Amino acid sequence: MTEQTLSRARGGDEDAFRELTDPYRRELQLHIYRIVGSTQDAEDLLQETLLAAWRSLGQFQGRASVRAWLYRIATNRSLDALRASRSRREDQRMTQMPEPTRWSEPVRLEPYPDVLLEGIRDEAPGPEARYETREAIALAFIVGLQHLPPQQRAVLVLRDVLGFRAAEVAEMLETSDASVNSMLRRARAAFESRLPTTGRERAPLPNSELERYIVGRFAETVENGDIDAMVALLTKDAWLTMPPLPHVYQGPDAIGAFLHGAEERRGGPMRIVPTRANGQPAFACYLPMPESDVARAFALFVLTIAGDHISAITWFADTSVFRQFALPEMLR
Repeated sequence: MTEQTLSRARGGDEDAFRELTDPYRRELQLHIYRIVGSTQDAEDLLQETLLAAWRSLGQFQGRASVRAWLYRIATNRSLDALRASRSRREDQRMTQMPEPTRWSEPVRLEPYPDVLLEGIRDEAPGPEARYETREAIALAFIVGLQHLPPQQRAVLVLRDVLGFRAAEVAEMLETSDASVNSMLRRARAAFESRLPTTGRERAPLPNSELERYIVGRFAETVENGDIDAMVALLTKDAWLTMPPLPHVYQGPDAIGAFLHGAEERRGGPMRIVPTRANGQPAFACYLPMPESDVARAFALFVLTIAGDHISAITWFADTSVFRQFALPEMLR
């Protein structure tokens, strides 16, 4: 069937091409997101990948699977995009915020809607894969990837998440097996030093009774403007970050000081809409407008839960991500 479909696609049959590629669209988009860290860019680069595949279909000789061929195109498109956008990041230190616990290297990062994880093929990774799908979509994982050089980032994802063999990755990147293995060793050492030692492995199952309880309590504190109750939900070593800003607040005292200041600047509590991002509970937050029954999009919070407490809050202030989540810009 695949050979017949491939033959039809090479003959210019667009329906046959879609039959070949549609089963891999969602997993390719997720792969691109892991490398570039942007949901919008992943969507655009997926379209570029499929267009490039359509144009080069006549050159596909079938030595690798269609899936591996598409991953080769997607990976190289992603690396090209990173090279094209490479520039010095401005250190955006906001003086109206409390002094953070520390400053981090700014990274470009957007949350990934859980709805885009639906329908991904249950393609078993190769035997050398080191990370499960749930772990490899978590925000902490994606942040760790963004701190790696682009090629090391791609190698680690292809080898340790997807389980491609070293020879397959070498062919995708047009390099040698030895070079792939060398990049992988360096990537693993740098990456694993950035992953939190606790948190995800102790997170309650998605939509479990425990997760619903913690998320419900957090929602109450946000809508009531009860910062002290919100802080009481945090672990002792919890952290709050706001990509791409370099501010990092760690511990209930530092996070509480930041949240109290933010509440004062806003002038009151927010309204929220629950959603999910990166396999984690999330909230779209809306700020009520004075003398109006309208609340405008303000930020998106993603929670990392450890046991029965919250170990991290990731605050995304760029409301353009709301479109990816099918969230409204305004609430009445």
